[in-house]
Amino acid sequence: MAEAETVLFETRAGVAYVTMNRPEKRNALNEEVVTGLKAGLRRANADESTRCIVLRGAGSDFCAGADLSALQKIVQASVAENLDDAQSLAELFLLIRELDVPVIAAVRGRALAGGSGLALACDIVLAERDARFGFPEVKIGFVPAMVMAILRRNVSEKRAFELITRGAEISADEAKEFGLVNQVFPNESFAEDVNRYVAEFEKMSASAIGLTKTLLYQMDGMGFPEALETGADVNVIARLTDDCRQRIAKFLQKDRS
Repeated sequence: MAEAETVLFETRAGVAYVTMNRPEKRNALNEEVVTGLKAGLRRANADESTRCIVLRGAGSDFCAGADLSALQKIVQASVAENLDDAQSLAELFLLIRELDVPVIAAVRGRALAGGSGLALACDIVLAERDARFGFPEVKIGFVPAMVMAILRRNVSEKRAFELITRGAEISADEAKEFGLVNQVFPNESFAEDVNRYVAEFEKMSASAIGLTKTLLYQMDGMGFPEALETGADVNVIARLTDDCRQRIAKFLQKDRS
């Protein structure tokens, strides 16, 4: 398939929708999908009118991980080829964190293996009630290595070990309880609930959201004093933005009236 067919792109009211479009393969990841996702994310981020990005899958599932052809390629490929393939997926996970705008995973159906990692790499995860998450890699002798870097930042050490070594699937409600999912919405109203949720970003300051996202992830691994010092620097930067000044002036004017 061509890149334009495997990943769809559209924008509505400041929201960019990036959709994996291989429903017959449960939106399984291959080279074309990964490349298309990176292109779609960069395209959305480059548009100043974009307030957030919704990452979703066509059909009944979000993403089932690597497809059979990708797994066959892994077995037959050289060390260098496997490294290139792994690094391409790592670049996708990292790109999501480096974008200026929030990236929201809208998960319907199954998000498994790399597909689960893709969802968790997003800034926010919204799931329908019947959604399922899982890390079945160990069943085929594979290690969810890059996914582990994301998972470990979301759950406790004990919980992470359990999830990645038992290979079991968990429900959306369990995923929310573990801290992997932000909100669970009913199946029948999922699309409307997602649209209503992401529409709230239109009311927020784009510059403040961008600075907040960058700072939050930048603080990973920092000591407390360093985190405070970095926070102070960003605080000053935020105060000097036109958006902050205009919104404060508007707030003060409203308060006086």
